[in-house]
Amino acid sequence: MNALYDRWILQRPVLSLALCALLVGALATQAPETRIDASADTLVLEGDADLEYFREIGERYSSGDFLVITYQPPGDLLGDESLATLTSLRDDLAALNGVSGVTTMLDVPLLQSPPIALADVSSDTGMPTLADPDVDRELARREFQESPIYEQLLVSPDGRTAAVQVNIERDERYFELLDRRESLRELKSKGRLSAEEQGLLREAEAVFKAYSAEYQQRSADLVANVRSVVDGYRDRASLFVGGVPMIAADMVAFVRSDLVTFGAGILGFMFVMLSLIFRQPRWVALPMTTVLASATFMLGLLAWLDWRMTVISSNFVAVLLIVGLAIAIHLVVRYRELQLSMPDASQQELVRETVRLMWVPCAYTTLTTAVAFGSLVVSGLRPVMDFGWMMTIGISVALLLTFVVLPCILVLLPRGKTADPNQRLEGLTPAFARFTERHGTSILVVSAALLATAAFGISRLQVENRFIDYFHESTEIYQGMELLDARLGGTIPLDIVIDADQDADGPVFAEDPGAREDAAGAPASADGGFDEAGAEDPFGDDPFGDDPFADDFDDGFASSGDDFEQSYWFTVRGMEELEGIHEYVDSLPQTGKVLSLATTYQIVKQLWNGGVGDVELALVQKSLPDDVAHLIVDPYFDEDAREARISLRVKETSRDLRRDQFLKDLYAHLVNDMGVEEDRVHFTNMLVLYNNVLQSLFRSQILTLGAVFAAIVIMFFILFRSLSLALIAIAPNILAAGMVLGIMGLVGIPLDIMTITIAAIVVGIGVDDTIHYVHRFKREFPKDRNYLATMHRCHGSIGKAMYYTSITIIVGFSILVFSNFTPSIYFGLLTGFAMFAALVGALLLLPQLLITIKPLGPEA
Repeated sequence: MNALYDRWILQRPVLSLALCALLVGALATQAPETRIDASADTLVLEGDADLEYFREIGERYSSGDFLVITYQPPGDLLGDESLATLTSLRDDLAALNGVSGVTTMLDVPLLQSPPIALADVSSDTGMPTLADPDVDRELARREFQESPIYEQLLVSPDGRTAAVQVNIERDERYFELLDRRESLRELKSKGRLSAEEQGLLREAEAVFKAYSAEYQQRSADLVANVRSVVDGYRDRASLFVGGVPMIAADMVAFVRSDLVTFGAGILGFMFVMLSLIFRQPRWVALPMTTVLASATFMLGLLAWLDWRMTVISSNFVAVLLIVGLAIAIHLVVRYRELQLSMPDASQQELVRETVRLMWVPCAYTTLTTAVAFGSLVVSGLRPVMDFGWMMTIGISVALLLTFVVLPCILVLLPRGKTADPNQRLEGLTPAFARFTERHGTSILVVSAALLATAAFGISRLQVENRFIDYFHESTEIYQGMELLDARLGGTIPLDIVIDADQDADGPVFAEDPGAREDAAGAPASADGGFDEAGAEDPFGDDPFGDDPFADDFDDGFASSGDDFEQSYWFTVRGMEELEGIHEYVDSLPQTGKVLSLATTYQIVKQLWNGGVGDVELALVQKSLPDDVAHLIVDPYFDEDAREARISLRVKETSRDLRRDQFLKDLYAHLVNDMGVEEDRVHFTNMLVLYNNVLQSLFRSQILTLGAVFAAIVIMFFILFRSLSLALIAIAPNILAAGMVLGIMGLVGIPLDIMTITIAAIVVGIGVDDTIHYVHRFKREFPKDRNYLATMHRCHGSIGKAMYYTSITIIVGFSILVFSNFTPSIYFGLLTGFAMFAALVGALLLLPQLLITIKPLGPEA
């Protein structure tokens, strides 16, 4: 291996550098095409059955994407000037390409301003709206604030803020390609995919991936256009834009900004740190060259493969820069040591010896780091998996480029100035050795106490978080979500789908619906109950009397022949079951606006003069005009599926929200306390999907972290050929990873899609120090077989490189605290702290364990 490297690399430095430059240069032309993906696919579990059900329900109820704009004018919300501004805003938004419609309080039908009968609802005269010049605005104000439909949906309870819903055109091509891909993936998961279908799957994935990029760009452009329109009205009202498409667009903007800003910031910091540490231009330029080459190579490779970065994997550039710099620093420090110990050696001999001594530990650190990052691949969450794969490939590229570029450039340079062994920074690591020698027992006691504290903190670790906390309070996302939660019914959607009671579902009427008899033949009262002793119905033979609505009712049933079947949900029994569930959900402090057929039931009871029974509900099911049915029936009922849908929004700003427990408690109440059969209750929408992601991350990462440590111990055993050395080497890393997870548990920082990667990074980078230290310790110990003396020599040599790389990593990650994206801030601070803990463990705990246990045998 050494002979091949010497022959093909060191003896041909110009050719080697030219080939590297050609490869990196070619990929650099692709780097500007690197894309960032913030689609829903990046925030859900692959193969999640709940995801398939969510898409099914979304298609069934035609629920598409939309943006919400909160509108708060300085004066009266229903004043002439405010309504004129709202009208103009609505029209400008409706004129945008990609907008299918805009819903405001100007457009919805008014049912209580003044109160109208259900017969009028079914007439062809049209429903009154706030846009009508003769509408009574005070009655309208009361209706918007008290209506079970409009209150907290279109107007806030205090009547000062209105919502403007911008509906986005449904891209049928996008969903057609998505369905095609998912159907083939389902066949693959069941092992029923033929060779031909495997080719179709690859083609479907490629086509969907390309089209989704266009889809996301159009969505981002639409969000930008909506904001541009809104900006023109900010001098006339307080406005905030919200909605999932806006959040996705802003997250991409945050990530792109962090990628450029902090990538440049980390590079600048590296330049300063290298200048302070080495104080020679060559030792600044060489490591910077290698890390830039590695980062450019990977960005170009990602663009060439159309491998898109996500909110999580975008951090891989910062991590790669820091890991690559650590490899380069180890080579530079070793070379400078050899300059002192081999004053008569030629430049090529120094470089060759540096590579020979450092290849094994650097290769092993890369391998163990890859194993640690590989633990992320089993998460099931695409961005976390991508982060693991990107880092595994990236650090391998960094290792190879560093061991080609840096030695080849060194061979072409003169020997240079010998390092000054008395530099002030290089005197810090011997202080750790002296402290270890004097306070060894204390180090062991404190480490044990910290490990116990960390274990307690880990037991308190939770995966619950508030999505709103991902963003700074000054951002529009934060302010908009806060306003929506406080005044307009919440932000995070949850659907409760209830299947009909199969024993009760079916026709309620005989062929003559006017008879209104129950299954036993007893005449039913208007409120769905029965008169005592089968008393005669007070409505007489004609349940509608002179109500002109009766003609519509009779015509509606006559036109449908015998095909009409009244749903269980349009019976008093079904409505009362829904009403009980609706009222319970609405009473929970974590929920905001709740809508369902129970809302329709309340409205029908208001519109109907008298009681409402099964006949009247059958009429509502069959004969409502399309525009009214589209508002109060279609979003909450599917006749073919025989199911009812309760749509609610959960308050993301609630400090008491614990998603997993909330869903479990809600399900238990519906089944155990309300008597709904288990197989009739289904939960779906974003609250369920995001909770699945968090719970899966917790299970997969906590369980696999132990497997990662076990794998690294095995690798240590192969490298050091000693089980005791392997266990000693892993101890500081267990303590560092435990401390960072324990602190998260103690201070209440949740484990989420960003912080879940910290443990892997701590293990992946932290083991580097222990590998280098133990590897050097084994080389130095045979010189005098004195553990203390060997410790001092190691601290004065490899300890310097460990110190330099760790300080660079710590401060490099701390730059992320200036991000607008809170997970990036946590990521930077926690990773920096973890690396500090790993460094202290490697310079204090690790040598003390070596001195105490004496794994290399007795001293001379």
